[in-house]
Amino acid sequence: MYSVCVSTVFDAVHAVTVCGVDETPHNHEWMVDVIIEGEALNDDGLLIDFIEIEKYLAEIIEPLLESNLNQNDVLNGDNPSAERVAFYFYDKLSKQIQGAVRLQSVTITEAPNCKATYTP
Repeated sequence: MYSVCVSTVFDAVHAVTVCGVDETPHNHEWMVDVIIEGEALNDDGLLIDFIEIEKYLAEIIEPLLESNLNQNDVLNGDNPSAERVAFYFYDKLSKQIQGAVRLQSVTITEAPNCKATYTP
């Protein structure tokens, strides 16, 4: 089994509601790590082209850039937790990945030492 990880970052504001209490809106530099896996390499010796994944990630990030995730339609008004952001990326990217590879997981780092991973 082969796997590759592609990472990127974006800035956005959010304020999570925890136990009925709303946080003060604050900014993060969100880090996104996607892991793609597969059994075989292509004729070029690649599992998948990193540039292809970077292109997809840029498209997925575009509506989030410099936005307030609480007011951003892409999360459907849901509490903008790191877990929900991870699922958003997984949902969008899994529709782009085709062929003999599959999206294994998406990890979102909201702040140092604070990560959430979505794995189906």
